[in-house]
Amino acid sequence: MKKGNHKNYGKELLLDLHNCNPKKFTRKTIGRYFKELCGLIDMERHDMHWWDDVGLPKAKRQTLPHLKGTSAIQFITTSNVTIHTLDILKNVYLNIFSCKEFDARVAAEFSRKFFEGKIVNLKVTDRK
Repeated sequence: MKKGNHKNYGKELLLDLHNCNPKKFTRKTIGRYFKELCGLIDMERHDMHWWDDVGLPKAKRQTLPHLKGTSAIQFITTSNVTIHTLDILKNVYLNIFSCKEFDARVAAEFSRKFFEGKIVNLKVTDRK
C-alpha cells in the first residue's frame, strides 16, 4: 500500500497489571469490570465468553498453578476487550481493540484502580 493511501482502523491498548487483588479474578467481578469499563469508554457490549475451570471435569482443569486463572472476551460493536488473569502471580493482562476512538489512558487508569494493581506495561498501537 502506498504511503498516505491507508486508513487507521482503530487502536489497541495492551496493558499488564501486576500485584493485583486476586479476589477480583471471579466471573462475577470481571463481568462487572467489563460493564463499567465499556460504560466509561462508551462502547456497546455484546456477547461475552469465558475460558476458565468453572464447570470443567477435574481431568480438564488447568493443573499448572502459575497458569491458573480466568480468561474472558467481551465483544463490543467495534471489536473486543480481552482479559487474562493469573491467580498465583496476581497479574492481569488486558487488550482493548476498537475501531471507535477511546481514551486509552482513562481505560488503563480505571483498570489499575479496579484490580488494585500496578501498571508495568502500557502500549497503545494504531491498527492500519
